[in-house]
Parts: sequence; structure tokens; C-alpha cells
Amino acid sequence: MPVLLKESIGVQLVLGCQWGDEGKGKVVDLLGETSDLVIRYQGGANAGHTIKIKGEQFILHLIPSGILRSHTQCIIGNGVVIHPETLLKEISELEEKGIRVSGRLFISPNAHLILPYHLLLDKAFEGFSGNQKIGTTGRGIGPAYADKISRIGIRMGDLLDSNHLKEKVCGNVKVKNLILEKIYKTEGVNAQKVIDSLLHFGEKIRDCIVDTSWMVDQEIQKGKRILLEGAQGTLLDIDFGTYPYVTSSNTTVGGVLTGLGIGPRKIDRIVGILKAYTTRVGNGPFPTEFEASLGEHVRQMGAEYGATTGRPRRCGWFDGMIAQYAVRINDIDMLVITKLDVLDTLDEISICVGYRYKGKQLDYFPTECHILEELEPIYETLPGWKEQISNIRDFSDLPKNTQNYIKKIEKIVNRPIGIVSVGANRDATIWI
Repeated sequence: MPVLLKESIGVQLVLGCQWGDEGKGKVVDLLGETSDLVIRYQGGANAGHTIKIKGEQFILHLIPSGILRSHTQCIIGNGVVIHPETLLKEISELEEKGIRVSGRLFISPNAHLILPYHLLLDKAFEGFSGNQKIGTTGRGIGPAYADKISRIGIRMGDLLDSNHLKEKVCGNVKVKNLILEKIYKTEGVNAQKVIDSLLHFGEKIRDCIVDTSWMVDQEIQKGKRILLEGAQGTLLDIDFGTYPYVTSSNTTVGGVLTGLGIGPRKIDRIVGILKAYTTRVGNGPFPTEFEASLGEHVRQMGAEYGATTGRPRRCGWFDGMIAQYAVRINDIDMLVITKLDVLDTLDEISICVGYRYKGKQLDYFPTECHILEELEPIYETLPGWKEQISNIRDFSDLPKNTQNYIKKIEKIVNRPIGIVSVGANRDATIWI
């Protein structure tokens, strides 16, 4: 067994260092082998984690990837926004495949719910935005978080008191329908139907609702091994991402503290995930984006389509400036490189090592979109390896050019690379 898995890590955090889609699901599944609890702490069903086990593919949107390890318990923290139908569907699909969820999944009473009017408002606003579209998934994430901040959200704990629930839903529906009908000129929702569906959801899920912050603290005191699973990536953070082309939660390390309720000193190791190239979904600046033909080639080689929406991902060269930024913001201890095998066919591989803006070199990553749209990336080009590496399991067996590419990334980010993924399956992994 690899040294990394033998190490006794109390609380380990896995998060994305680019625009999401870095392969966190596979890494969480791998590290979940020696974890007692796997916890999701932010985001919603707009994120999808894809895990491939012995040729069978699992796509999870809300339930932590650790559910695929039979010995783990899983938690959805208060920082997550939950779409009831998606969660029930996910539970049903897992159990149909022989994966037990009952008694293993726990949900914070403070986690907010995504309701039908959130989806309608999300799509209506995006359609109303004209050329200013963000590229939202339309899953109601933003409106649900907006209600949370406005202090009118419906939470999991509200499901346990039907009278309280009815009062809150009726008040919200009255206001939301006015917005939908008067501003967006679209049909609203029926309050009673929303209440009925929530009561049904509550009956099915009530045994899962526990004080997860207290539960996690108790498990930490017992010395249990805990894996924290991030969604999306650093550049989609509402504060530190490429605003406004971001998600509505904190995808960086701070999201753990507020989305789960543990202190910063409880986290023993922070693992950052970097794809061997860069991708992003939706609109917004992308300094190292490929030209069309190369972009399409890499997209096909890497199956770069959204796990949640199926949308094609934009592809580009590895951006060292982004990687440095993510390492700094998240105080990352160790890195994982994923999808390295996707680059097998390329003659040359470029790495962005700096930016030039209005004639001056920038040695940092600027999050302002108007600057990102105008700057010029500075590249170093390395020779490709032109060999298939998906069957290699030892770093020393990799082609010399592949090793040099990994070492170059390690030098740029000044952090050790502990794992390299060379394929989608669990075993397509090199432990360094």
C-alpha cells in the first residue's frame, strides 16, 4: 500500500485548484480507502464528481464520494444547498447498484434547500441577462444562496416542524411569484405543491438530519480519520474567483470552516487537485485557452464534458500562475496531478509561467476579469512524450519527458506532488 495511505492523517481536505472539474471525485474515492468519514461542505447539485470502479461509472452530485467505500460514513454539511429531488434520486440509484446509503448518510439541519422557485428564478434571470450571462447551470444554486443571505431560506431542520415549514414556504412563494410573474413574465409556483413535496421529502430523510458540527467534533476527539470533499475549484470562489464568473459559495479553504463548523487548526493536511492542463465551463476569461482544433482534440481525448450538464468544457494549457495562486490562497500542503494521460498524443506541451499586461510582466494571478481578458500568457514549451502512459504504475517507469513535465509543475508551484492520475479507474494511479 502506498506510504500516503499508511500515514495516519486526522483531518484531510481535498479541494480544486483551477476552475473545477479537476478530478476531485477520484482522489476522494482513493483517499476514502483509509477514511472513516467523508464530508461535503459547500456547493450544490451544480457540481458532479465522477468515479470509475472496475469499468462502472458513478456520478455523484450531492452525496460525498466516500459513499462508494462501504466502511465510511458520509456527511453533508450546512454549507451545502440541497435539491430534494436530486438527493432522493441519487440515494435511489446508489441503492439500486447495491451501495447502502441508509444509516451512513447524515445531513446538517442548517443546510438550505433548493426549491422550485429557485430553479425558475435562476433560469429567468440568466435569460434576462442578455450578453451579460454568467453561464449558470440553472440548478437554482445562486437564488438559494441569495435567500440564505437574505435570511429567508428554508433549511433541512424546517422539515421537522410542518406548521413552521408551511408558514415559511407560503411567505416565500408569495414574494417569489410576484417577481416571476411581474418582472420576468413567467408562471409562478403553487405553494401547496411545494409544501407537499417537502413534507414527503422530510418523511424520507428525517433520520439523516443530525447536528453534524457536533458529530464531526466528537469523531475528531475519538481520533477518527476524516476526509473533507470540496466542490468546484478555487477560481470559482465567490470571493477569490474570477468574479462574476464564479459560483455562489466559498470553494476555497475558508468554506470548510463556515460550511461544516470546525476550527482551522483541526485540518491536518490540505491536498490540492490540478489537472495536467486547464479547463473551464461557461463564460469568462481564460488566458491559456487552446485554439479551436487543439481544444476539440483535447476535449475528445479527455472526455471534457460536464458531469452535471453535459456541456463541453473549454480547454487550455496548464497555467502555473493559477496554480501558484491556488496554493497561496488555500495554504496547500500536497498536490495531485490528474488526467496526465490526455496529453499522450501531443508533440509539444506548453506551460504558462507568467503574464504580460500592457507591456509589463505580472508575477501574480489577477482576478479582475478585464485584466485577464487583455493579458498575454508567457509560455515555456516542453517536448511531449508521444507514448501511452495509462498502464504505468511507477513514477520511474514514466517516459523521461513525462517525468520532466511533472517536475516542472512541482518547481513552479513549490509544493510536492504526491499522486499522479493516468486514467479514470481507481488503479490508474501513480503514488510518488
